[in-house]
Amino acid sequence: EQDQVEILSGVRSGVTLGSPITLVIHNKDWENWSEIMDPVAPIPTDLGLRQRRLAEETTRPRPGHADLAGGIKYNHHDLRNVLERASARETAVRTAVGALARQLLEHFGVEFASHVVRIGAIALPTSPSRENLALIRDLAEQSEVRCVDKATEELMIAEIKDAHHARDSVGGEVELIVRGLPVGLGSYAQWTERFDAQLAAALMSIPSVKGVQFGLGFAGAVLRGSQVHDEIYYKQEGYPTRKGFYRKTNNAGGIEGGITNGEDVVAQVAAKPISTLNRPLQTVDVVSKQAAEAMVERTDHCVVPALAVVCEAVAALVAATAFLQKFGGDSFSEVQRNYQSFLDEPY
Repeated sequence: EQDQVEILSGVRSGVTLGSPITLVIHNKDWENWSEIMDPVAPIPTDLGLRQRRLAEETTRPRPGHADLAGGIKYNHHDLRNVLERASARETAVRTAVGALARQLLEHFGVEFASHVVRIGAIALPTSPSRENLALIRDLAEQSEVRCVDKATEELMIAEIKDAHHARDSVGGEVELIVRGLPVGLGSYAQWTERFDAQLAAALMSIPSVKGVQFGLGFAGAVLRGSQVHDEIYYKQEGYPTRKGFYRKTNNAGGIEGGITNGEDVVAQVAAKPISTLNRPLQTVDVVSKQAAEAMVERTDHCVVPALAVVCEAVAALVAATAFLQKFGGDSFSEVQRNYQSFLDEPY
């Protein structure tokens, strides 16, 4: 993407001030919509052909989208009032804000990586080693679909092209890895404070996401406890964020009892195929109540590679919030002192 973020407040000379940060991402297509979506003026009657088509009342909800449920909830019959707000377009600014949270955490050695493990029927044959996160990041960035394996990448691209030719869409799965979070983020004291619950909620809030699992996830449900739980070891030196405790496996995905345990936080996120199809499905017009074909909007055929980037951003927001709840202060130096005090405290 070529869009640039404009910072309007809260930053001076590249340093945050502590006041609210305002970020703006300008929609380059806005000029085509400025009259149709004007907050005050009525829609003009002398629109050109394309503008007239865009301005037509959208009354044919798309299966799988928020159109019908949102229309009923807010009593809209022009479903553009629903679809524009429910659009995944909002993840652009969440990704920008997540980049700020990520910069904060990177000062404390926290790393983020993500990659695509499945698009449609095409999946990575084996999971890559997570030892070298920098390599995973580099391979993902070099890939058109953020896949770390070249042969699988080519098959994934062919899968997307096949969906495109069929005027259809295709979903998939991504893996998110967060390394370097200290022990103790989140809490079991209140169910709302559990780190995995907060992170799962944030990931599930991304449009099209239908499933989130940590570590072994559903695969652990068919195993015995002795095969699932990560045995605990101790080494006096070299594990400052874990107080010397570590695991040789990470089936829990870095979270136990709603609290980070110092191992990598590993999540798998599944996304459905997007709902707007160029070969529209059957629906019902919400005004006439007659059978119809669903409306067709601008659309991609696969959003899974972009999903991986968005997952990193929302994870950074959740992790930074939990980090500041534990180590927070009114200045960066105060946060650093609090964090160092935690590391220095014996256990």
